[in-house]
Amino acid sequence: MTAYPARRTPVHRGPAGWSAILPGQPAPVVLPGDMTVDFALVGAGFAGLSAARRLQQLNPGARIAVLDASRLAEGASGRNSGFMIDLPHEITSDDYAGTGDDRAMIALNRQAIGFARGAVAEYGIPADWFDPAGKINGAASETADRLNQSYAQHLAEMGEPSERLDGQQMFDLTGSRHYVSGLYTPGTVMLQPAGYIRALGQGLRASGVGVYENTPVQGMARQGGAWVLATPHGKLRAGKVILANNGHLESFGFAKGRLMHVFLYASMTRDLDGAALQRLGGQPRWGITPSDPMGTTMRRISGAQGGNRIITRTCATFEPDMEPSAAVLQRTAAVHRQKFEERFPQLAGTAMEYSWAGHLCLTRNGVSVAKSLDEGLWSAAVCNGLGTTRSTLTGMAAAELASGVASGITRHFAGEVEPTRLPPRPFSTVGANLYLRWKEWRAGRE
Repeated sequence: MTAYPARRTPVHRGPAGWSAILPGQPAPVVLPGDMTVDFALVGAGFAGLSAARRLQQLNPGARIAVLDASRLAEGASGRNSGFMIDLPHEITSDDYAGTGDDRAMIALNRQAIGFARGAVAEYGIPADWFDPAGKINGAASETADRLNQSYAQHLAEMGEPSERLDGQQMFDLTGSRHYVSGLYTPGTVMLQPAGYIRALGQGLRASGVGVYENTPVQGMARQGGAWVLATPHGKLRAGKVILANNGHLESFGFAKGRLMHVFLYASMTRDLDGAALQRLGGQPRWGITPSDPMGTTMRRISGAQGGNRIITRTCATFEPDMEPSAAVLQRTAAVHRQKFEERFPQLAGTAMEYSWAGHLCLTRNGVSVAKSLDEGLWSAAVCNGLGTTRSTLTGMAAAELASGVASGITRHFAGEVEPTRLPPRPFSTVGANLYLRWKEWRAGRE
């Protein structure tokens, strides 16, 4: 008998801010007891729910169940920045340019965005939660402006449009004098990520997919030609299983010593009142990624997205045990306040209502893990810092593989090599965190 026990389940540090600013969810739906299905998915984030929808498209009438250890959008899907990016976004590079066939990757990213757009239409997901507004690479120094110029040249060579914004235009947009320039690209969708995931889960439930929360998978074993997944609420028997749990793929024993567990940290202001909005100025919605990938991401939201708020996201730590400490969250929250007030001195003293850590999973050579792991078992994992888009894509790929369908998506992931092995501890942990601190220092004002 082949068995894969779960060595750990997700541990979250801080609230999932994007979910906290939405109206409360109904009571969780847990696995009601022992059950048999055709397809089981572990993880109800972007990968797992996208895989469930793709499975339903390819296998009408199939019994599908999705299991998640917590609530919808309480994990990584409610802890990101909400950028669904179409263009190269290689966070280990100096200016986001990729190292492979960027044109092919752009096409795949847009296929994932199109798939999400189809879900918005099919399930009536509010437009405010899926806003095709584009994004801006913000530059706070002449050095960063040169990175934007380099990236713009790279895009121009591929026939991709971009628009340079000067310092005054950035001020008119954001209300901040911090930025000397910006590079606008139109293809990014700005999500309310928790709203999108909640609504996607509800839409799948309404179409007959079982989406079960607070139901961690404690292990799985191959028995009699099927997989049996053990949970605190009963056993789920499935002919085919997809692990859509990103870095927690390693918790089941796969890709051991090959996955980089990086946590990014974010803080979100209170809902800004009229006086604060008047002092702020600028436009009600925008999203800025830093020209230097290790800089500070800023985003302003409004209205049905969860109030008038600004989100600051910066600082990263390498946590091979997948559990950041409370002390790290406290330290990074202080950095967020500093970065926020540098950009918006007119709002100095504004309270941050939520601060949190979000789990990213990367590989040293930038590959994902969307492939067959065992008989009747596939993975949809490793976002490499492009969580909403890449996770949607890996979910689609795993669903197609489990359905015996070949496509450009499956061929892309089949062509990727194995993740590069990491150095042993403590060298990997110490080295990675020193490297992250150096990259953050080098990013400076960004």
